Amino acid sequence: MSDSYSATDGTTDSEAANSTDTGTEARRPGATLDETTPSIQEIPERETVIEATDLTVHYGDVEALKPVNVRLPEQEVTAIIGPSGCGKSTFLRCINRMNDMVDTARVGGELRYRGTNVYGDEVDPVALRRRIGMVFQKPNPFPKSIYDNVAYGLKIQGYDGDIDARVEESLRNAALWDEVKNQLDSSGLDLSGGQQQRLCIARAIAPDPEVILMDEPASALDPVATAKVEDLIDELAEEYTVIIVTHNMQQAARISDKTAVFLTGGKLVEFGDTNRIFENPENQRVEDYITGKFG
Repeated sequence: MSDSYSATDGTTDSEAANSTDTGTEARRPGATLDETTPSIQEIPERETVIEATDLTVHYGDVEALKPVNVRLPEQEVTAIIGPSGCGKSTFLRCINRMNDMVDTARVGGELRYRGTNVYGDEVDPVALRRRIGMVFQKPNPFPKSIYDNVAYGLKIQGYDGDIDARVEESLRNAALWDEVKNQLDSSGLDLSGGQQQRLCIARAIAPDPEVILMDEPASALDPVATAKVEDLIDELAEEYTVIIVTHNMQQAARISDKTAVFLTGGKLVEFGDTNRIFENPENQRVEDYITGKFG
């Protein structure tokens, strides 16, 4: 994972197409966000990979995200939860500059990836997305073969390694190889919904990113397919940093190491160890949300 994501990377715009029960083991305590003065929340024991400092987003005159200050650790699963319209997906899309595609969006503050402000003039957003992949809510395989879906980004980038081996490795890592290895020439659109989503995950990890963003990746899937995606996320975290938006609080409790709670108005209210957030939140509004009093 040593590729550059700077403006000199030379990546093409086509890469932009590559573009959800408690039981997690307790790890370490977190800290709450001061209600009046934003502060850096919880310095993780692991190295920080994503850091937001006074990050804000406006869509026109509407403030979608109040100043966010948070550090997200590497090689863990961070869940972002909160009611509809609270800024979860807006924050997620800041990380790989997907909000650039919204004409009215205006981003303030800083969002750093490995210490570099991703909104700096020297950063090529398409090259950035090579390091920070994304899986969307609705499976969106290309109208191509299963093989070509996974190989697409590699070919666009001029990958000079063994593409066949990389396709197989990516499908294996996405827990899909055994189901499709004899039909790689078949259309990705012929797969089931759950298989399509895992194909999109394979496509996202084929270029070897460091961070994988997931925007409610299981919300449109049945329980069996959802369970497979959740198991996959747990496996992916051994190698990648996974940041997932979900409306499903039980899912967040099952699969994540850290949880960030956004509430109405685009405010990050609390961030910390998932076990603590769900069992003993420090903010009363978070407790009310988790126990179903609103949201």
